[in-house]
Amino acid sequence: MGISAVALIPIGLFLRFQPWGLISDLSGGILYASLIYVLVAFLVPTSARVTVGLWALGWCVAVELLQLTAFPSTAGHLFPPARLVLGTGFAATDLVAYLVGALSAFLVDLFWQRRITNSRY
Repeated sequence: MGISAVALIPIGLFLRFQPWGLISDLSGGILYASLIYVLVAFLVPTSARVTVGLWALGWCVAVELLQLTAFPSTAGHLFPPARLVLGTGFAATDLVAYLVGALSAFLVDLFWQRRITNSRY
């Protein structure tokens, strides 16, 4: 997990609070999915990377669909930082951002795995 998660969090928070509209929203979603990928890979390091990517994407989609209920709003009122994890309202465009983020994290991970494997020989 190391430096990748440490870098993704402040970058994602920075982008989240910029007044760039859709660009901020999409880039935040991409980084959120990437962070979830890193966290899943850290928690279950022996999982196949495709499995890690699917779990990350599944988590993000579940959180987005949860935003169709009152739960995230209620949780955000009780504990404002929960808004950063659970979101505030459903947006279909976020689903695309999550797909791009999980796929990007998977491809970067795959690239680094191959690079490490090839450097050993």
